[in-house]
Amino acid sequence: MPDNKKPIIDAQVHAYGHDHPGRPWAAVLTGPPSANGPEMVAAMDAVGVDGAILVSAYTMYRYDPSFALEVHAAYPGRFGLVTPFDAADPAVGEKVADWVAKDGTVGIRLLLAHGISDPAGETGIARLLAPAGHHDVPVNVYCTQRHAQVARLAAQFPDVALVVDHMGIVQPFHPPAPVDGWAELPQLLALAEFDNVSVKISGAGTLSREAFPFTDIREPVYRILDSFGVERCMWGTDWTRAVELLSYEDGVEAFRQGDWISDSDRAALMGQQATSIRSRSKYRLPSPVTAKLAV
Repeated sequence: MPDNKKPIIDAQVHAYGHDHPGRPWAAVLTGPPSANGPEMVAAMDAVGVDGAILVSAYTMYRYDPSFALEVHAAYPGRFGLVTPFDAADPAVGEKVADWVAKDGTVGIRLLLAHGISDPAGETGIARLLAPAGHHDVPVNVYCTQRHAQVARLAAQFPDVALVVDHMGIVQPFHPPAPVDGWAELPQLLALAEFDNVSVKISGAGTLSREAFPFTDIREPVYRILDSFGVERCMWGTDWTRAVELLSYEDGVEAFRQGDWISDSDRAALMGQQATSIRSRSKYRLPSPVTAKLAV
């Protein structure tokens, strides 16, 4: 790429293959019938996205990251890898250590939403977060309607970087967008007091009740940027899940076009902060995407 081109990095994508007996889906996630490596890269190239954080799809593959690993192996310069872990697994600490040692891995994922990790209890979640802190790896937290729980974890584990997936806000899979889609925004903004919490502003376009360019999402996005600072925010699309509400191009251009975000903040939000995110204290957060993600 030209030296003066700022890389665009999508902080939230999923890749998956067709449902078939050799690798059956555990459940069905709204989206294209497949978004495999070639299809994902082609989609990124078509909209000018240079790299992405590839989150292994729990809905389809549960705690098996093998598909994501295969995609990364085929396109090592395009993706950083995140996978969910079962907090109820007594061996989760050893598994986190093994994951961190793999090429391309840049984070792990804790699933709090829908009560997925409830059976693990506080002991199990601590068993997951403690090695994350030890290995200096950020924890992407899927925490829809669980902001208060994230606050407790942020206070309990101040040296663990917690990255709130999808702002912790319920997002639709099908139109229309809900009237009160941003109702839980205050709960998210309250997390800004914790320097070890950052936010993926991912899937924001799905909450719009207007046509592209979704100008009604700008005010709540401003509030997030104002509370956390752009240095603790990352843009992402989650585009495969969002296909019934907007296109991948829409998800990109809603943030890339216009003067509603300054050029410097746009470059940070859509790329720089996915490779080097800092808290507002002197403590340097582990990078959600490291130098392993070469764009």
